[in-house]
Amino acid sequence: MGESLVIQETRTTRKQWDVEFTSHPEEVATLRRVVALRLAAWSLPELVDTARLCVSELVSNVLTHVGIGTPGLLALSVNGANLRIEVHDPDTRALPAVVLADAHAEGGRGMTLVDALADRWGVQLHEDHKVTWCELATGAAPPGDSTGHPSVTRAEALLDLYATLRPPRCSYEPGPGKVGRRVAEESAIDVITDFLHWLQARGRDVDEVLDHAQSRIEAAPSANGR
Repeated sequence: MGESLVIQETRTTRKQWDVEFTSHPEEVATLRRVVALRLAAWSLPELVDTARLCVSELVSNVLTHVGIGTPGLLALSVNGANLRIEVHDPDTRALPAVVLADAHAEGGRGMTLVDALADRWGVQLHEDHKVTWCELATGAAPPGDSTGHPSVTRAEALLDLYATLRPPRCSYEPGPGKVGRRVAEESAIDVITDFLHWLQARGRDVDEVLDHAQSRIEAAPSANGR
C-alpha cells in the first residue's frame, strides 16, 4: 500500500493513493473498507457509499472476466471537482462493456451499475495492462471549510499519512457524515496520544506542554478567520 503525499493549499487536489491486490472474492470487501477509510481521511465521506459500490464492480469485473488470482492495483486520486477511481489489471483483451438490462445476460451488468453511478468512466489500454476508471463529482467544499489555514493544512497532511500507519480503531456508525467525523476525530486523538507518550518518554512535563499549546491556540488567529 503506498501513497504519494503532497501538502496542498486546498483539499481539492490529492495525489494518487494506491493499493495492490490479488483478485479473490474476499479481497472485494477488504478494498471496500480501505476505500472508506481513505475517503474519510480525505474529508469526502459523502462519496463513500457510491465509491465502494464502484470499487466492488470494477474489482469484481477483474475477478469474473480476467480470473481469480490476477494481480491488480486500485488507485484513488482527486483532481479539481472529481474523485477518480482506477483499477489496473494485466489483461488487455477482456474489455468491460455496458450490457443493456437483460435478465439472461451473464456479464456486463456491473459496468451498467458503474455507468449509472459515475459521472463518467472509461478504459485505457497500455502495452502490458489496462486501466478501467470512473469519476465521481466531489461537489462544493462544506460550509466553514478552513483547509487553507496553514495549521489545518499541516494537520490534514499529518492525519492523511498517519491513517496509513495506524488505521482508526473506531467502529462505524450509520451515515457517511458520522463516519467521516468519527474517523477524523479518532485519528486526531491517536496522533495527540502518541505525541504525549513521546513527551513522557523524554521526561517532559505533559501538562506544561499542553498549556503552551493552548496558549498558542488562544493567541493565534482562528482557523476559520474569526
